[in-house]
Amino acid sequence: SETIAKHFRKAKFATIDLTHDELAKSHLRHMVGGRSALAQDELLYRFEFPERPGALMKFLTSMAPNWNISLFHYRNHGADYGRILVGIQVPKNEQKKFQTFLASLGYPHWNETDNPAYQLFLK
Repeated sequence: SETIAKHFRKAKFATIDLTHDELAKSHLRHMVGGRSALAQDELLYRFEFPERPGALMKFLTSMAPNWNISLFHYRNHGADYGRILVGIQVPKNEQKKFQTFLASLGYPHWNETDNPAYQLFLK
């Protein structure tokens, strides 16, 4: 892949290596649709939910009612956890409340809002 990238750069094409990008490998390559002009104040988070009854319900009922889920992608690999990608519209003045929500869930999560793959294809 580096050889191809060198040829692209030599021809003045920009390249980004997403080889080790978990967001791109686990989620974006399975998604279509592109950007939404309506997704204002969108934060993108990747989660690992336990594969047990009520895990998603806990997530949904813990959210503030005025936060909108603008993107949702679920990947099940037959493991004891599911990989979830969620875009959530959170008003800027509620960012602290959102961080409290994340901490209270107890699920591993990663902020992918600044991820180059998200910025290129979905933002």
